[in-house]
Amino acid sequence: MTQIKTFCSIILIMIFLQGCSSDKTEYISIDLLIVGGGASGTAAGVTSSRLGINSVIIEETSWLGGMLTSAGVSAIDGNYNLQSGFFGEYIDSLASYYGGMESLKTGWVSSVLYEPSVGNKILNNIVSKEQKLSVEFNSSLKSIQKRDERWYVEVETPEGIKKYNPKIVIDATELGDVADACGVGYDIGMDSRDETGEKIAPEKSNDIIQDLTYVAILKDYGYDVTIPRPANYDSTHYLCSSINDLCVSPKEPDRMWSKEKMITYGKLPNNKYMINWPIEGNDYYLDIIRNNTAERNELLQQAKDFTLGFIYFIQTELGMNTLSLADDEFPTSDNLPFIPYHRESRRIHGVVQFNMNHITDPFTQEQKLYRTSVAVGDYPIDHHHARYPDWDKLPNLYFYPVPSYGLPLGVMIPKNVEDLIVAEKSISVSNLVNGTTRLQPVVLQIGQVAGTLASLAVLQNKSINNVLVRDVQKILLDNGSYLLPYLDVEKKDKLFLSLQRIGVTGIMKGIGRNEGWANQTWFRSNDLMDFADLEGLKDFYPEIDLYGEGYVTLQQSIDIVSQISKLYNIEVEGKLLDRISEIYIQFEFPDLDLNRNITRGEMAVILDNVLNPFEEKHINIFGEII
Repeated sequence: MTQIKTFCSIILIMIFLQGCSSDKTEYISIDLLIVGGGASGTAAGVTSSRLGINSVIIEETSWLGGMLTSAGVSAIDGNYNLQSGFFGEYIDSLASYYGGMESLKTGWVSSVLYEPSVGNKILNNIVSKEQKLSVEFNSSLKSIQKRDERWYVEVETPEGIKKYNPKIVIDATELGDVADACGVGYDIGMDSRDETGEKIAPEKSNDIIQDLTYVAILKDYGYDVTIPRPANYDSTHYLCSSINDLCVSPKEPDRMWSKEKMITYGKLPNNKYMINWPIEGNDYYLDIIRNNTAERNELLQQAKDFTLGFIYFIQTELGMNTLSLADDEFPTSDNLPFIPYHRESRRIHGVVQFNMNHITDPFTQEQKLYRTSVAVGDYPIDHHHARYPDWDKLPNLYFYPVPSYGLPLGVMIPKNVEDLIVAEKSISVSNLVNGTTRLQPVVLQIGQVAGTLASLAVLQNKSINNVLVRDVQKILLDNGSYLLPYLDVEKKDKLFLSLQRIGVTGIMKGIGRNEGWANQTWFRSNDLMDFADLEGLKDFYPEIDLYGEGYVTLQQSIDIVSQISKLYNIEVEGKLLDRISEIYIQFEFPDLDLNRNITRGEMAVILDNVLNPFEEKHINIFGEII
């Protein structure tokens, strides 16, 4: 009897172990899982694959690109002169497809307009070349949990449930759903002035988010293609979408355009028109962030109907009945995009929060977040609230001017949840700042940064929080990214890398300003170097004696570098003057006249190439020197 019991026990143990082994084999071990194949998700996947990381994207639709394509927002806002990293690659691909940059200037809202289907085709072509990247289309997240320092994720795919066991997960969803499922804290709506210290924030916080838009892509059929009158159609919603006899009291009288200007706002190649019209057009107030999928789909039908009503108004009241939904853009039953254009999402509680003061006055803030910058933006703060019932009681945030800016790395790293990176529009920024970081160029860069950070964590076998900021920045620079938005030194310029590296140390600082509609930052590379502009050296080298005033000569710059190298035991290759001479030849600077006043660009190159503070002096996620 004892032998039988022992035998049965052995059998039960074997069955248990076999069951455990079987359960484990169901999970596919990968380095990185990216939930969402939108703008940031696609950029993250391509980046991680190129860095040698086995990566999988799961995407709910059959397209890549999110707001760039699946939402139909195929007019790029901002960063035209700052084509950083993967964003620049995407623009180059569009220009190549259509026949040059000038061919993309078809409408007046942007200098880069294209058909959404073309954007999807380009992104799929890029992804298809990445051997370490695969995409699960028409798939959604079923469950996610963390145990044994890895993630366990179940995904619903057309072939059934797939289980993944990644080291790192990137939330690249439109609304921050993965962060929520993982227990990350977040905010929704407007922050109060007391919470962020932003002078134009409302006095009290609220849960009001920006209007979303179900974009429409119209094409000119050349004959009457008027759609059936939509259910619940109400023409009064759209009367003042343009200057016409029906408009009596517009909400925004200073922003009125003719119907021709309204239509050509988003004119695309091949006789198509993007309808994403904010002035009493198809913007729609709807907060679905905390709803489940079924509830969201039901509510979003209201936004679809609202856009169909606008199309019907354009056809019947404005007399443009040859325009209707393009039948060769989206493979959807209603010819509308797969998803709406979400301008706002959850905003996670990250290890840092980026607010408007960090943009307007980056060098006076307690946290020197500019030192951790990994992406750039130059769009103003732009919020859409005109469809909210009490819109006129909210702050006027239509194109509020700010300088161009660098986005800090810490906004993508959530508090209290390890090995999760948050991308897209759910990063840790204030509500005001979301009005500029939500734009396509910034979100594409966010994806590239997320893919870089995840890859380094895997390659270095570290947690995300322990990856060095400078390591991320180095890889980004190697791949054609801007860290700071200097307009006076382009990527092809020999000075570019040195100025970017010195800029994020803060030893030398650029100047941000507004020029009309443009938001700019300049390093002032060709200005003469002044002693007053070298105060930042003392942050890195506090024992230095910065004697002198006025402009800096080449001899004085050599003396400064010599003093630092001796005080801090920094090895200089060869004799210092010989090294400077080599640098001047390499960068094609003027003759080596020691008494000549030098430029800021020269000084930055000397500091970078001789002292190398960018790599020699590491910083933490808050911009503090380690």
